[in-house]
Amino acid sequence: MNMKSSIIIRTILAGITSTALLISCQKEAYNPIAQENRDLSKSAFVKFYNGIVNSNRTYVYSDLVPLNGATIAYGSAFPSLSPSYAALNAGIRKIAIRDTLFPTTQYPIAFDQQMDAGSFYTIFAYDSLNAPKYKVVKDNIQAFGDTTARVRFANFPYSTAAMPNVDIFSQKAQANVFTNINPTAVTDFIPYASGLNDTLYVRATGTTTALTQATLLPTARRSYTIIFRGSYRATSGTAARTLTSFLTY
Repeated sequence: MNMKSSIIIRTILAGITSTALLISCQKEAYNPIAQENRDLSKSAFVKFYNGIVNSNRTYVYSDLVPLNGATIAYGSAFPSLSPSYAALNAGIRKIAIRDTLFPTTQYPIAFDQQMDAGSFYTIFAYDSLNAPKYKVVKDNIQAFGDTTARVRFANFPYSTAAMPNVDIFSQKAQANVFTNINPTAVTDFIPYASGLNDTLYVRATGTTTALTQATLLPTARRSYTIIFRGSYRATSGTAARTLTSFLTY
């Protein structure tokens, strides 16, 4: 092989190598295995709160598909990362709330629920393991330009006997911020001063004796749900009557 032929062969090989490198470096379009849906215009948005006394392994299903991966303990909300909601296809959804462990003393809940596109909902589960109940509330999420927060009250204690309506008394305001709220009622959101630490007291309507209390430090432009839960007659233990709050939006 003469010198000229050798140079030509090396040039061809170098060209082939460069072309192979160029092809291998070209970016391929990412094709995810799981299907992504970034269009939420036809979705409804759902949050779940577990107020079923002594329940600790609760799962929520929509059309037989589990929404949560980890169990939802008593006194917890799902999704746990707040403020957030689970997106569901709008329409009539078959909702189930149950403990997946067998055997279990927690009775299952199953119901159909109309979910409107673009709307937000909270499903409250409450009462006891052998008689759990639910209530679906459309969340009136408000857009507001001032620096206040928004607060609502949900009244879900458990008792086998009749319970009185309650008031929520604000230490800061020195007045009731929610009045004469009957069991299982959920109020509308009201404006609330943000950045101020307040103590709230649950009182039977018309009385000044506190059944329980909690502190609240709301952040501006956020919406909170204050919830009265637990056994109405219990004052200690994990099932005790409790006032607490969670970030709704």
